[in-house]
Formats: sequence, C-alpha cells, structure tokens
Amino acid sequence: MASRILSGMRTTGELHLGHYHGVLKNWLELQQQYDCFFFAADWHALTTDYEHPYHIPQYTFDMIVDWLAVGIDPKRANIFIQSQVPLHAELHLLLSMITPLGWLERVPTYKDQQQQLKDRDLSTYGFLGYPVLQAADILMYKASRVPVGADQVPHVELVREIARRFNYLYGRVDRTQKRSPEEHIHIILPEPEVMLTKCPIFPGLDGRKMSKSYHNTIGLREDSKSVEKKLLIMPTDPARVKRADPGDPEKCPVWPLHKVYSDDSVKEWVQKGCRSAGIGCIECKRALIDKVLQEQAPICERVLEFEQNPALVHSIIEKGCEAARAVAEKTMCEVREAMGITGYVK
Repeated sequence: MASRILSGMRTTGELHLGHYHGVLKNWLELQQQYDCFFFAADWHALTTDYEHPYHIPQYTFDMIVDWLAVGIDPKRANIFIQSQVPLHAELHLLLSMITPLGWLERVPTYKDQQQQLKDRDLSTYGFLGYPVLQAADILMYKASRVPVGADQVPHVELVREIARRFNYLYGRVDRTQKRSPEEHIHIILPEPEVMLTKCPIFPGLDGRKMSKSYHNTIGLREDSKSVEKKLLIMPTDPARVKRADPGDPEKCPVWPLHKVYSDDSVKEWVQKGCRSAGIGCIECKRALIDKVLQEQAPICERVLEFEQNPALVHSIIEKGCEAARAVAEKTMCEVREAMGITGYVK
C-alpha cells in the first residue's frame, strides 16, 4: 500500500495563486504516487473567523470546486470536510490533555497572526490550541508525510512531539508494571515527516509572501481585467524612475513572479532588457500578464462546469467523507484502547 499523505486548507475565502503554486500543484503530483486525503479545514477557519462563520459553508464549496477545477481527482484522492468527520474533535480533545501549554505558546505563527490580524480578538483557547487540532487532523490518518511550506515546518515538528509524547505515555505493552529503560514502546500514532513543497513561498504583488492578510493576492479565478490591472500597478525597482534608467530585476517585486511563470528565454530577455533599460517596466509586466492569464483560463472554464453540476460536487465530497470516517474510526478505537477510555470495565 502507498504511503499516506494528509493535507488541507482553511476555508477563509477565495483561493489565490499562492495556493495554486504553493499547494495545489504539489497535490496534483502527490495524488499520482500516494494514498491522499485532502480536506477543507472549516473548523480551523473558526479559530480566526468565529465572529462571522456564516460564509464558511460557501467558502468550503467554492474551495473544493477550485480543487476539482485544477485537476484534483476524486478517483485518486479522498476529498472531505473536517467538520463532517466529528472524530477529529474527539482526538483533538484527548491530545489537548497531554500537550504542555508552553509548546503552543512557542509556535511562531501564534504571535505572528496576532500581529497581522489586530482587528480580531485572538486571545481564545481555540486560537492558542489550533496546532493541537492540526495534530489531530494529521495523526488521525497516520499520515507518513505532510506537504507544507517552510513557514509551516514548526507546526509539523509540534505534531511529531505530540505523537511522541502520546506513544510514550500510552504505547506500553504492560501498563501495570513500572516503566523500564529497555521497555518496548508500541507506536500507536506514527510521527509524520515534513515534505517541503517545491514552491514553499509564493511571491505576492508587493514582494512579500502572497497572503490575504497582506492584501497582495491574485485570485485563482479572478477576472482577467482585474488581474491585468493589479499586475500593471505593481511596484518595480525604485532605481527605474524614468524609462531610460537601468534597473536590477533582483530588486523588483515583478521578477520573482517571472521566475515562476516565464521560460528561460523570457527571463533572459527581462534580465538584459531591465539592466540595459532596453525594455520598460510595462513591457516586462505585459509578458508576465500573458503567462498568468494563460494559466488561469482553463481553470476558470472548469470551475463553471463544476458549478453547473453541484450534485456531482456533493457526491464527491460525501464519498470522501465516508472514506475519512472509516479510517478515523479505526484510529480512534486504537487510541481509546491505549488510553483505557472504553466507557466501563469489562
């Protein structure tokens, strides 16, 4: 049996090109080689959007449509919704009992998100404890690998620590005897390995990581005129005040996008033209715009096809949820047995 992969996305709004290049293109390759479980993390969305949860169901549907439109194949991957597998909540609760508070407070994104989302009150148990829910998501399916960007590596390391602690506490063959150094530990929840994505950080319109928090995104299904406008007004190398001024692509926020979209000949043209002032910034951006729109066009067409057949989308989701529930129930039986939580003495 192929190794298992578990990955998901929070349902906090429309997908952008960063999601496509940083996650979905990777999923397209993974589904060819692994037993994949891809899920819409609607409970995770509540950690920051708990005051306005009513849009989450529509975001969830739209996001799964986008997955299907880019080529995620329900015959090769299980697509499901986190909240439709309630056992995630049970495992989250049990893991929270053994997770030290300090482990959660040291997660880098805990303070980073609080700084970025100052308009929201994130001083909640749910926000502090979301890495434990993330651990439950991963460990439930005994995923051997978790594809993540560089900024998410600390989260997977925390998952590994939680799994290690769980196995140490409850993986003993004979829990009635005093623990010995030589005692064999039964691995109930395997520690997942990090699988770095090929495009770990996708550049946004301002040169920073593309993120809704930074308001520097291009939507995966965004209107072509809007895409063109956003790219045309991107900042460039400050040294190029006038058309005749030479520049340095390495100092221009447009260049990282060229490195993603353009072939070698175009990149060479940009390098030479920018440094010699042989081309202007608008010409450089026009070449990029063409590439972006070429990529988006077939995706947008397939989005319309799936939106016109919601029954098909619903059936794909339900089938994926059934597969996820079956795996989750098996894992939870092992977890309950290991912890001795069987309801009563038999």
